[in-house]
Amino acid sequence: MTRISRGYIARRRRTKMRSFASGWSRSNLTRIITQHQIKALDSAHRDREKKKRNFRCLWITRINAVIRKMWVSHSYSRFIHDLYKRGVLLNRKILSQVAIFNNNCLYIISNKNMISNEIIKEVNCTNSTGIIII
Repeated sequence: MTRISRGYIARRRRTKMRSFASGWSRSNLTRIITQHQIKALDSAHRDREKKKRNFRCLWITRINAVIRKMWVSHSYSRFIHDLYKRGVLLNRKILSQVAIFNNNCLYIISNKNMISNEIIKEVNCTNSTGIIII
């Protein structure tokens, strides 16, 4: 019986796998490349979640530093609680940008005597960092 050469489908699948792993896998073996691919995709997923966590920690640290420096509030948690209690819905990314680039706006936002509509009118700065108050 003569030898039958297989089709191109399996070869195309292996070639696609090798091209995916071409930058970081040194092996030419399909089994090893598959293991490297699984590990790489798993690490990428894990590190995307870790990056979100790290940025949130960075934003909280920046807000806390400016709050304590300017005596806006005693603590970060108290500051966030007061904002939610007054209905000012700003995420931590925007608050950290305001804290870094425009400290006066952060003081106006945190002022306890104001309500949300007055904040929108008064904060209307030229150095606005995309403040959205709902």
